[in-house]
Amino acid sequence: EAQLVESGGGLVQAGGSLRLSCAASGFPFVHYHMYWARQAPGKAVEWVATFTQDGKQTYADSVKGRFTIGRDNAKNTLSLQMNSLSPEDTAVYFCHNSDGLRGQGTQVIVSS
Repeated sequence: EAQLVESGGGLVQAGGSLRLSCAASGFPFVHYHMYWARQAPGKAVEWVATFTQDGKQTYADSVKGRFTIGRDNAKNTLSLQMNSLSPEDTAVYFCHNSDGLRGQGTQVIVSS
């Protein structure tokens, strides 16, 4: 069964950092574009970052320069290093692949 499982969320003060991880299984991870997205309470899903199968990384303007997406094809994992967090980054973060498979998400709360 194909699945994605996120971890690493939590409560952090503004200006702090968190590192999220996404463990993939049941599908050929190396052949997929992978994404991080987030959804804040009462808001639509927002794309955060992409790591393509050929190594290209792109970011939403709202996180550029603060977040770094990573990928380890040997371990079938996707990561998101988040620095200089602000309350506006509070959301459920989830990873998904280019087939639309997504994980259950991990909650990030940034206190002011």
